[in-house]
Amino acid sequence: MNPDGPERGLDPHRETHPDPSNFAGRRQDHFHKFALFWNPAEVSFPKVAEPNTRRAIWRAKKVFAEIIHDVTALEGNPFTLPEIQTLLDGVTVGGKKISDAEQVLNQRSAFLYLFDLVQSENFAMTPVTACEIQRRVARGEAMEEGVFRTGKVGIGATYQPPTGEPEALAKLLESAFVRMATEAEALENPFERGMVAFLHVARQQCFWDGNKRTGRLLMNGVLLAAGQDIITVAAADQLEFNQKMHRYYESGDGTEMMNFLSRSQIRSKFE
Repeated sequence: MNPDGPERGLDPHRETHPDPSNFAGRRQDHFHKFALFWNPAEVSFPKVAEPNTRRAIWRAKKVFAEIIHDVTALEGNPFTLPEIQTLLDGVTVGGKKISDAEQVLNQRSAFLYLFDLVQSENFAMTPVTACEIQRRVARGEAMEEGVFRTGKVGIGATYQPPTGEPEALAKLLESAFVRMATEAEALENPFERGMVAFLHVARQQCFWDGNKRTGRLLMNGVLLAAGQDIITVAAADQLEFNQKMHRYYESGDGTEMMNFLSRSQIRSKFE
């Protein structure tokens, strides 16, 4: 037992086990090997502010070009912040690959779609929402867009995301997503809920491509719907982000990543 409090996993009703290989509860077949766990007592989540969704969206739009730059830079996109601002203003940037420009515009499309969902109070952590976000995020990049993957992928680590026969794998990933969303809903803290969504999608590799981007948008959908400022990983923190994500992939322990994300909220730009 942890003297500072119990670890949490995707099943909040499971027994407490410090070893992720011992996950109990509703996990079936081999899925327990891919479970996410974390220790909330060791995470310094951001302070939950008085809910104000209108303000949170306004703030995100005020630094929109910077947010898009952060997202695309983490993907190795060479567009600079001024070039992204120019492209978002509708002016073509010379000397750049069309695919890089399209990636920037895809992120804009996905964020605007998310803003619309939240403003219309239609955002929900569902497979349909996740697929529609991924469809916009990975347009032109993924082998298939807007569907759970049906084949094996790698993430540059010894950890192997779930595999299986095509139809069975897609159903496994979708059912696991639904289970994650249901169990995360029991978490009171919106930052904790949102981070669980991001970490789950990233480690499960729910889609052929765009998993981290889709996961972060789902996380920010949770935050915006709860009236909280979004989280964006700064381009300057790319190396640290990648290193911490690699350790998370290998262990399934999301505690370190939750602390990292907790210091990446855009609220600091306004207060």
